[in-house]
Amino acid sequence: MLPLSFKEFLGFKKFELKSFYSTTEENRIKNSLRNYLKFGGFPDIVFENQIADKFFREYIDLVIFKDIVERYKIKNVFIIRFLIKNILASFSKEFSVHKIFNILKSQNIKVSKKTLYNYTSYLEDAFFVFFLRKFSFSVRDSELSIPKCYVNDTGLINSVSTNFSQNIGKLMENAVFLELERRKKAMTNIFYWKNSTGNEVDFVVKQGLRIKHLIQVCYSVEDYETKEREIKALLKANKELKCKNLLVITEDYEGEEKVKGKKIKYIPLWKWLLS
Repeated sequence: MLPLSFKEFLGFKKFELKSFYSTTEENRIKNSLRNYLKFGGFPDIVFENQIADKFFREYIDLVIFKDIVERYKIKNVFIIRFLIKNILASFSKEFSVHKIFNILKSQNIKVSKKTLYNYTSYLEDAFFVFFLRKFSFSVRDSELSIPKCYVNDTGLINSVSTNFSQNIGKLMENAVFLELERRKKAMTNIFYWKNSTGNEVDFVVKQGLRIKHLIQVCYSVEDYETKEREIKALLKANKELKCKNLLVITEDYEGEEKVKGKKIKYIPLWKWLLS
């Protein structure tokens, strides 16, 4: 079970969901989304107004000791805590177990790569973290790729970080991933896409044998260089994967544009989450 979706979050806040909203209602939704991204969707915080920092400290301890340490009879709790700390610091980015291994080795902390892979799989089984593989037409290459990691609730991330404003784009990306997980149908798989020159698309949604959607998450497209980078990657992925549904999820911009004959749709995060 994942924490509340944004739609559920608004519903429990007694906000009436409808097809058209006034400017005042839109502003209320946007403010609610900012709170949702900052504090997350755990019912204990949404309904009972528990202090977020205290709740998340207790939640992490619960994940560590109940779901992992006791279940798998683990003695080295430090390694689990170290992994959690690095996962939270790496959200919406590539996460390399090999890199973690080298960091620990440099600190003269002995642990095998196999153990680290086992521990990360335990955290994934506990629905604490999700690892997203890079898309490849080769299943083997995809499985061997360095995954990106997403945390089960954005509030967890903010409980250990003071950079909410600086992280807003990545928090949006994490929220989009979680919503894609909620919406997954049978035979649906989600990947990220990256080519040899570093162009990257945040999400590739594959239904059966077809690529259904290519999705970028971008806080603002007002900056020319940022927009050009995001669109360039979309168009390269479009060419390789033969997918026409190109979407950019933004903080507030909405519209459609044609670039090199390809239609690109822009939609605000709040509107996409409620769609």
